[in-house]
Amino acid sequence: MENFVLDQASLRILEALQRDARQTMQQLSDAVGLSITPCWKRVKEMEAAGVIRGYTARVDRERVGLGLVAVAEVNLSPHSDAVVEQFERAIRALPQVVRCVSTTGEADYLLTVVTRDIVSYDRFLQQHIFRLPGIAHVRSSIVLREVKDDAGLPLRE
Repeated sequence: MENFVLDQASLRILEALQRDARQTMQQLSDAVGLSITPCWKRVKEMEAAGVIRGYTARVDRERVGLGLVAVAEVNLSPHSDAVVEQFERAIRALPQVVRCVSTTGEADYLLTVVTRDIVSYDRFLQQHIFRLPGIAHVRSSIVLREVKDDAGLPLRE
């Protein structure tokens, strides 16, 4: 996959959309210093290229009753293609898993899991994770507080 070349105007558009994706095209064009048509064309071009993958609402999890965040370190055994594919397919289907990454180091996968409370998390582990074939080890860490929860990317890195 080839990188999409971003000039300064496109970077400004992406930064503005990361802050507020609900703004009108007029507001966006004013914020980034372009007229509406070139701004709209750039947005459409970045959408078509997959740079902009979609638009979502950021929901306050505690206000909707999701008070617990856990980070689960998962190890698989054996590491066969079939076990890995089955695990990853199952994880994608679980709405409680809001993030899953395959890693190097001690764990094969790190899962970020969001549930109502510790009882719900235990039930999630018992009914879903521990029943998956190939699960060798799961170590959970409960998040005490979120120090930074920023979905925006550092585009000018």
